[in-house]
Amino acid sequence: MISSKPLVAAATKPLVLAILRRGENYGYQIIQKISEISGEELSWSEPMLYPFLQRLEKDGLIRSRWKIADNKRLRRYYRLTELGLAELENERLQWFKVQAYFKALLEEARRPIATER
Repeated sequence: MISSKPLVAAATKPLVLAILRRGENYGYQIIQKISEISGEELSWSEPMLYPFLQRLEKDGLIRSRWKIADNKRLRRYYRLTELGLAELENERLQWFKVQAYFKALLEEARRPIATER
């Protein structure tokens, strides 16, 4: 289980946007996909996710609509906007840069430490 709350918080936006890039989803479905993709390393709750989805919608990154699901329940479905797609690409590029920096630093950290004589 990933225990770093700041790391999980930082990853929330790109993860949600990436899931919605695949297609329209409702909140609980997003939670299930995060759990599945992460091998159950990430466990999100509805009280955590829904305010976040509202912020993304307020920022114009996603849109929502009410729809009757197959089981006849009314659910709110979320989808990515063009602005959200652009933000996902921006997030993707930033994460790849950070990953490269960490890789370089951690590779360097594996080298023997030079000692003074």
